[in-house]
Amino acid sequence: MTKHTVYLGLGTNLGDKERNIRHAVEQLRSSAGTITSLSSFYVTEPWGFKSENTFLNAVVCLLTSLPPYELLDVTQRIERGMGREMKSLGGIYHDRIIDIDILLYDEVEIYSDTLVVPHPLMKDRDFVMSPLREIMPPQDYARRFGANSSR
Repeated sequence: MTKHTVYLGLGTNLGDKERNIRHAVEQLRSSAGTITSLSSFYVTEPWGFKSENTFLNAVVCLLTSLPPYELLDVTQRIERGMGREMKSLGGIYHDRIIDIDILLYDEVEIYSDTLVVPHPLMKDRDFVMSPLREIMPPQDYARRFGANSSR
C-alpha cells in the first residue's frame, strides 16, 4: 500500500488549546496514518479576523494511505467531533476549537471547490511556515519554498 507524505496545519483558539491540538493529533494517528513529526506549539495572534483569543498552532507530518479527498473527510470529521460547527468560508474567519488544514500532499496539486493543495495561503502565514520549516527536511523545504525563505 502506497504511503503519502502529508503536512497538516493545526490551530485552535478556544478552550484548553494544548489539549485540543494533542487530541487532534491522537485522532489523526488513530484514523489517518502515522504521525512522523509534530512541531513545537506556536502562540499567535488571530489572522484575518479580530478576536480576544490567541491561537495555538502546530504542524504535523503524516504518512497516510488515504487519498486526498478521503483525508479531507477524516480531518473534517475530527473537527466536527471536537465541536467545530462550521469552516471558514469566503475569507470569513472566526474562533474555533480546532482547525486542520491539508498544507501539502506529496507533490500533488489539487484545485477544486472543496480542496486546494498546496494550501493557497500557507506562504502568507508565519504560523504555518515556521512550524513547517521546523519539521520538514531542510532540502525539501528549500526545494519547495526557496533556500532563503523565512516564511
